[in-house]
Amino acid sequence: MKRSLAGAALGLGLLAVTATAQDMMRGIDLSSPDMVSAEMTRTQVETAIATATAAPADFTGRRLSNLDLSGLDLSRAIFRAARLNKTKLVGANLDHAVLDQAWLIEADLTNANLKGANIFAAQMARAHLDGADLSKARVAADLTGASLVGASIADARLGADMRNQSMGLMRAVLKSANLERLNARGADLSRVDLEFASLKGADLTGASLKGAQLGGADLTGATLVRADFEGADLASAKLIAPIGLDQARNFDKAKNLDRLIRD
Repeated sequence: MKRSLAGAALGLGLLAVTATAQDMMRGIDLSSPDMVSAEMTRTQVETAIATATAAPADFTGRRLSNLDLSGLDLSRAIFRAARLNKTKLVGANLDHAVLDQAWLIEADLTNANLKGANIFAAQMARAHLDGADLSKARVAADLTGASLVGASIADARLGADMRNQSMGLMRAVLKSANLERLNARGADLSRVDLEFASLKGADLTGASLKGAQLGGADLTGATLVRADFEGADLASAKLIAPIGLDQARNFDKAKNLDRLIRD
């Protein structure tokens, strides 16, 4: 049974590879036991971590939704196609963890360490990542409505790799996300969907926003030193009291500058 569940989960992952992360939501019953229940207890997860000495703990395809795994050391653990919906991972160490095709809808990752994590084609709508550290992580996930207040994505890669897009445009989606005071220094946000996101007070120093969708986004008080706006869509975006706009790169090459809201 467990093998079949893992296979089904990996099948969903393959679906993400042939479309976009958002397409995985279509036809999925998020209230089904498969999406809201857990097949392991916290104690069993701890045991799996403790006994995984030769290789990282592997939770591929596991149902771990609604568990409280706060504070656990899950560094380098593999959660490929795992279900972690509404799971509490507050303060957990997920350094270099693999979360490809995982389900983390409304998961609580407040203050979690996700440095260098790989999060590809994952579902993270309305996830809580306030204060989380995703620096140098690879994130191509659906984070619609997520909260990353005071989080760090410094030097992280959230943008689309245009050398490998045969499976569709795979990049982070942060539509309507709360990104206030986000540390995005040096981050790759090229072609990322940031429509209606709140970037108030965010630090975008040296970030690439090439081709990013910023329609309706609020960049009030954001630091824009050396941020690259080439091809970014700024229709109805708010740019009030920005810091270092005169040092931003290719701002004149952004789209819909005539529809930008300024003070």
